[in-house]
Amino acid sequence: MSEPLREAFRALLDAAATVADAGATLPVPPEGEWDADRILAHVSLVTATTLAAVSAVASGVAATYDNRVAHDVWTLDRVVELAGGGPGLRERIRVQGEALCALGGGPALSAAELDTPVPTLLLSHDTLMVDGPVPLRDLVAGLAEAELPGHAKQLLDLLDLPDLPDLPGLPGLPADGTGGV
Repeated sequence: MSEPLREAFRALLDAAATVADAGATLPVPPEGEWDADRILAHVSLVTATTLAAVSAVASGVAATYDNRVAHDVWTLDRVVELAGGGPGLRERIRVQGEALCALGGGPALSAAELDTPVPTLLLSHDTLMVDGPVPLRDLVAGLAEAELPGHAKQLLDLLDLPDLPDLPGLPGLPADGTGGV
């Protein structure tokens, strides 16, 4: 589980760096869509929530997973401010990714711990996706397989390029940038 998670974080951070390098040439996102900093703040909050669930299971206490706060615009803007903007967010996500790969994606947890059902409330675009127990391993795998690649694509979509370059670091996404989450 560790290598796919590590690769997903690497691809997300590569996408974030590509967008940062575009700087002021980025088009303004459409109304209701997030800019790069808000996307990164969201990823940071989702990763922190995942780390909290993994840490709770590892420490033997009741774990929960609720991603609602990661969609709150005020909270996203506050995280951007506290992290110091894009560079701080990228560093925060890098360190969170290392911690999650070490604890939740590697051999630190037993199979029984990874199979622990975690009460989960998961929203996406104001739509309830999950309201019930999810094995911890599936929360971590979902981050690697869907959440991080989806937000890497969302970041690159900010570039508004008709044809994206070959992106071998984005698991599950064709090289032309179509499809995915």
